[in-house]
Amino acid sequence: MKPSYLNNLAISVEKQGPTRITKASFPLRYGKYSEIKTSEYEFLFNLNGEIKFIRGLNTSWPHPAEQLKRTGGNDWVYYTVGDRSDDSGIISWLGEYYLQCLPYPSNSIWEINYLSDPRIMNAFAAWAQLYGNLCSSTKDGLYTKAKELIDRIIVNHDGVLHERARVLNQIIGANVSVLPPDTRHIDYEIIPLIIADGCIHHCNFCCVKSASNFQPRSRFNIIEQIEKLKDFYDKNIENYSGLFLGNHDALAVGEDLIFNSASEAYSAFELGRPGAITPLLFLFGSVHSLLKSGNGLFERLNQLPFYTYINIGMESNDTPTLAHIGKPLDKSYVCEAFQKMLDINATYKNIEVTANFLVGTGLSDEHYQSLKTLLRDTSGASHGKGTIYLSPLRDSPKKRELLPLINEIQEQSKIPAYIYLIQRL
Repeated sequence: MKPSYLNNLAISVEKQGPTRITKASFPLRYGKYSEIKTSEYEFLFNLNGEIKFIRGLNTSWPHPAEQLKRTGGNDWVYYTVGDRSDDSGIISWLGEYYLQCLPYPSNSIWEINYLSDPRIMNAFAAWAQLYGNLCSSTKDGLYTKAKELIDRIIVNHDGVLHERARVLNQIIGANVSVLPPDTRHIDYEIIPLIIADGCIHHCNFCCVKSASNFQPRSRFNIIEQIEKLKDFYDKNIENYSGLFLGNHDALAVGEDLIFNSASEAYSAFELGRPGAITPLLFLFGSVHSLLKSGNGLFERLNQLPFYTYINIGMESNDTPTLAHIGKPLDKSYVCEAFQKMLDINATYKNIEVTANFLVGTGLSDEHYQSLKTLLRDTSGASHGKGTIYLSPLRDSPKKRELLPLINEIQEQSKIPAYIYLIQRL
């Protein structure tokens, strides 16, 4: 459909991009969305009329492939290609072509404060100006769908978007302080469904841990979340293909609650709609919950209409390091869990287990040597599945100086290894 024009605005009410998100060096648009272009900026909106992306079109914009994205939690994140956009740059460190510059403290190797760049801040001013222009416009001459789009955009002003983020947390009864690293495969676009609260472990190093003890949610609570989430996402729910069963160790709730929660969400959110891609299911797990999980759980997960990612926090396979970071394990448990990860990936077509290990100053040489040995000497093929995520300790000074060490680990590993960027919902 051709765009409509209002003054200097080109308005496209509904555009259809690919349904499958792929790795690309230029920002592609996925699913259904609306677009308004000025001479200097491109503004994209989801099906509910909520602002989603802003990208500069003039020569003052830092890079034509960079953009601002508003997340489901109402954070504005800047996507940068970094200072090296070749194969030895960001793509080799993250497995993605972009680094997300977050507006809150995280564990990123790079310290990029996009809020201090006037070129990027001008984009927010342009969005405010566009919103004001839409509010004052008479919309004369526009066809009905274009008028309806403008009305939806006007309703979703900054105050409403801030409140919607609060309502989302209220519905799920939690703050999602970290998403599984595997959600990068769908650009962190997930529907959160909380099936457990608290942590089994309360590790000293963790900057996103919960102070409460582990407790599964009731089935009634989960069904209530599903019903409210369906209403919350409204028309835009068709653009989602990822479900996150949270929070920090959902794997520990057992096979019945996991299976039933995923099945009911699949049906309610219509994730099997005609033409949709295979939906993705994401869970966190601990070493203990992985080792306690029997074959029955993985058989049932493998039968679900999802491709399932389970991310396990292993952190280290050096016993003194585990004691140092306050994780109540020893090396034997981590090595057993690592082997179980390989076995699951080799056995189940629709399940992929990944693992996290720490990097940062203050960790011993023995930690790094044992990690390199584990990844180098691993037995069995990876079957093209499994990723090792290297999580920089957030308080490590000069974190960019960790890159040579990360490169060494990558070179030793028989499994793909990338940096784990802690990003919240």
